[in-house]
Amino acid sequence: MVHGILGERVRLVPFDTDRHFENAYQWINDPEVTEWVLVGDFPMSKLAEQAWFESMSAFREDNVSFAVETLDGIHIGFSGIHNIDWRQGTAITGTIIGDKTVWGQGFGSDAARTRAKYAFQTLGLRMLYSSVLQGNERSLRMQLRVGYRQTGCQPAKYWKRGAYRDEVLTALHPDWLT
Repeated sequence: MVHGILGERVRLVPFDTDRHFENAYQWINDPEVTEWVLVGDFPMSKLAEQAWFESMSAFREDNVSFAVETLDGIHIGFSGIHNIDWRQGTAITGTIIGDKTVWGQGFGSDAARTRAKYAFQTLGLRMLYSSVLQGNERSLRMQLRVGYRQTGCQPAKYWKRGAYRDEVLTALHPDWLT
């Protein structure tokens, strides 16, 4: 087992096809899991999901992707640092907890906090940005709990399941991390 980056409740580890792919495929096709993310409104074939999985698994200087596992090694989601701008010291972050049995138990907050510490302390970034679709109160609460601050809103930016949704913008500076 890869040791990964340890949080209080989770471990962030590299993608592993044998350990993580089937869950990724199941979760991307679960309407409840994808209710508040920009993907998931079209059926995803195994071939298409495999292409995404492989692209996230490949080394890229502007992207770090993790599988989220409990400390017991149970795969529960994914988390990433995307569009890293090394010159500006910024990146866009995101987490999805696909295992619905652990929703609301603090695993997403710990994954986001652990990812942020890695971004600031290991990668040397100075600011992380994220966002949620209007109505995704669970994700917004998680971000605020970690230390992200709401910085703005782009009205009616995305069509998602019957309505145009605002994109609520957030940011995290190392000094704000809880």
